[in-house]
Amino acid sequence: MHRAAYEALGLSFAYVPFAVESRDLPGALTGMRALGIRGFGVSMPFKLEVLDLADAIDPLAKKIGAANTLVNDDGFVTAHNTDAEGAARALEELMTTLRGARCLVLGAGGAARAVAHGLASRGAIVMLANRTDSRASDLAKEVSGEATAIAWSERGDAHADVVVNASSGGMDTGGGAPASPFEEAWIRKDLVVMDIVYKPTETALVLAARRRGARTIHGGRMLLHQAARQFELYTDRPAPLAAMNAAIRRATG
Repeated sequence: MHRAAYEALGLSFAYVPFAVESRDLPGALTGMRALGIRGFGVSMPFKLEVLDLADAIDPLAKKIGAANTLVNDDGFVTAHNTDAEGAARALEELMTTLRGARCLVLGAGGAARAVAHGLASRGAIVMLANRTDSRASDLAKEVSGEATAIAWSERGDAHADVVVNASSGGMDTGGGAPASPFEEAWIRKDLVVMDIVYKPTETALVLAARRRGARTIHGGRMLLHQAARQFELYTDRPAPLAAMNAAIRRATG
């Protein structure tokens, strides 16, 4: 996605993978500053550790407690989280506004934290459900705005406008056909259903929602928009979404 975006705008940027061991993470940021590397995309398991190594933390990343993006301004490194923005932008492809929308988020891990904070930042009413109920309750207390936790066993009765699977349920782990974390019988035609899982993009939840006539958003859309926000932070330019989307399609088939 990033390389396709640079090529589309004729920018002399490169985006390449670096393998970093945990013990070498401070050295990686030292190298970033010394070599003038503009940005890092940060993957697990370093999304928490980089917060202690950055010079500044964007307020939203601080609330989420994790960063997936580092931006270097002449040696001053700021940590950002673009997953939250990616989730909100993906939903806004189908919804005029998220303000006041009742959004049920399934999960309470790192991805769910980003989604919940991203939706709350748009004025959504966030409801959280997790297989371990206490984790949903803890996250609800941390999310700014109106956020509540509901029992996992009651997620089908949440009366939501939007359901977002931000758990690993539905992810292809090679152990057979993954199940949906939200039963098909609970899906109404007027629901918007998003699954942040992008492997596969056609998850059991997305397929069930389509069968029920609900509007759906697959995980590739959040992946696209979080990368677009990274591109904007790295380059200070609007992201060429068409070129980035075409790159996703080529990669995922």
